[in-house]
Amino acid sequence: MTDAQKTERHTAIVDVHAVLARDGQILLGRRQNTGFADGLYHLPAGHLEAGESVVEGLVREVREELGVHLHSRSVRFAHVMHRASGTGRVEFFFVADDWVGTPINQEPNKCSEITWFSWDGLPDQMVRYARVALDHI
Repeated sequence: MTDAQKTERHTAIVDVHAVLARDGQILLGRRQNTGFADGLYHLPAGHLEAGESVVEGLVREVREELGVHLHSRSVRFAHVMHRASGTGRVEFFFVADDWVGTPINQEPNKCSEITWFSWDGLPDQMVRYARVALDHI
């Protein structure tokens, strides 16, 4: 490692992921037209915007993608993952089992469907890092 590498601070993109849970099931969406993992199932997720806390970003993303409102006090931190190889992203995962509204696919241009899956019956066609996180949760 060079001296420049030792003093250079790491920067990362931060993503938030919602594990919406009800009756032993979790909600996943099938990605499409995004350029990343299209055709695979993934948790509701998105990038943190400037000035947001991870919980504020989670609440916003779930509202934008599914049209439901999470109460910030009802989400539980569940897992964090740093994907150092490749993107250098930091991924935060939260479980929520209380929200207002019925989840609907509000981004059909990015998501072809949303489906409830049992914890022990998750699809094989999942974004790999999300499946690894769920296994840890």
